[in-house]
Amino acid sequence: MNYIFSFVKVLDVKTPTRGTKKSAGIDFFIPEDTRQFRELFIEYNNPKNAFLNMSGINIYPHKDVLIPSGIHYKLPENTMLLLGNKSGIATKYKVIHGAHIGDEDYQGHLFIHLINTSDTVVTLSFGQKVIQGIIVPVYYTDIIEYSNKQELYIEHESERKEGGFGSTGIY
Repeated sequence: MNYIFSFVKVLDVKTPTRGTKKSAGIDFFIPEDTRQFRELFIEYNNPKNAFLNMSGINIYPHKDVLIPSGIHYKLPENTMLLLGNKSGIATKYKVIHGAHIGDEDYQGHLFIHLINTSDTVVTLSFGQKVIQGIIVPVYYTDIIEYSNKQELYIEHESERKEGGFGSTGIY
């Protein structure tokens, strides 16, 4: 089966791309500074968390931001878009991702949720790659509620039972 990540740009933004042919993640970028981008940014963000200047997005310490990616996407059947940190952004800037699952049936604007975990204001530049997405298979299972745990485990009892943290040994 041929899996295709389809998308359309709705802002002035670089095309999502893989760093190399074998990179698991598809890199997403901050759009360029346009009036439409600024309007979306202001609509979705608290000015006490982040603000824009000529060079990019400034995120206050220990605050978060929603960045409109400029991308609408369509996923292959039975998949989701799992967003993850770019190692350079996480290690150099101490900025990590927050919300990170894009559902197969979502048809809106992809927003990038980032959190500044540092003690200083962090500036991310327009056009900078900030997050990566991985297309992951999804199993759409039925959801069944049982009336008690004995009924739940009657056919699936395990040797471990309720053993939790450290119950199988620490070495």
